[in-house]
Amino acid sequence: MDNPTWQESVYAALKAARITILGYVPDAGHAHLINAAHADPDMQTVVLTTEEEGIALSAGAWLGGQRAVMLMQSSGVGNCINMLSLPLNCRMPFLTLVTMRGEWGEFNPWQVPMGAATQPVLTAAGVHVRRADQPDEVAEMVAASAALAFDSQIPVAVLLSQRLIGAKVFVK
Repeated sequence: MDNPTWQESVYAALKAARITILGYVPDAGHAHLINAAHADPDMQTVVLTTEEEGIALSAGAWLGGQRAVMLMQSSGVGNCINMLSLPLNCRMPFLTLVTMRGEWGEFNPWQVPMGAATQPVLTAAGVHVRRADQPDEVAEMVAASAALAFDSQIPVAVLLSQRLIGAKVFVK
């Protein structure tokens, strides 16, 4: 790739981190990563019915000698709070990429409360949180966060800002 998009660079960073399982709740903000994983014969994709399943998936992958990443939207973070005790208490890595809603250019007022609470809630739950706002910083941040999660065996979240991924637009 001569000039990869930031999404392509993030996928390459996940591959370089030896991640072989990608769990996700369907989300347009993660569409590129999801499609790339489905097209990759070396990546196993798991569609989740709820976000906390991704924490259990990641724990099972680690126990089985593999590495997983969980993709979710900020509105799903609230579903994970109790389950985040698993990687904390068992000292297991957990890496999640979270597309943010309720921020820049948001059209849906129901997204705003959890969008504002995502980072403080994750931090209070013991997750190390990083935030990417610019395309040129995302891949390096994901690579460093994967190293932190897997080398230190701790939970790490990378928040992908709404300005970075683009605001969703409601069309009547």
